[in-house]
Amino acid sequence: MKKGLLIILSGPSGVGKGTIRQYLMKYSELNLAYSVSVTTREPRPGEVDGVDYFFVSEEYFKQAIKENKFLEYTSFVGHHYGTLKEYVENLRNEGKNVLLEIETNGAKNVLDQVKGDGEVSIFLMPPSIEELEHRIINRRTEPEEIIKKRVEKAREEMKKQSLYQYVVVNDTREGAAQRIRDIIVSKM
Repeated sequence: MKKGLLIILSGPSGVGKGTIRQYLMKYSELNLAYSVSVTTREPRPGEVDGVDYFFVSEEYFKQAIKENKFLEYTSFVGHHYGTLKEYVENLRNEGKNVLLEIETNGAKNVLDQVKGDGEVSIFLMPPSIEELEHRIINRRTEPEEIIKKRVEKAREEMKKQSLYQYVVVNDTREGAAQRIRDIIVSKM
């Protein structure tokens, strides 16, 4: 059985990574498996443990760091996020193309570890910083102070797009998903 690709979908907070992921998962020919990340933050309304994230305690997370169980991990606005190595490798060894939806620092850490091992890195860009800010505000899931931090972080993250093999502008959900689908098919 052929080992699956490792598809890294990254971009600033609020750019629509989760929405694009949902579109991509509908393309059965891509044989995708979503890499569910671990986080210490509380679930947002509608999020499901084991589907959107594995919601874990601070203690669990710190122990996993000590045991080198993460492909990457990071902290943002008081919460920790990470990708479990064994989880990803098991899926790839089953022949699945594993989709990682992660922020830019995590993506860099993963790319440093897996260079040349079937990785495809895609940076999802907003049409503009104003549109990105509008999207974050319209989620209505966080206070204004956190929104400001996310927008500022997004400005910094957009400077890192050159680290990726591909840059896709999320002008329309359908269009961006189709362009990313085409990239994945070309690498399969």
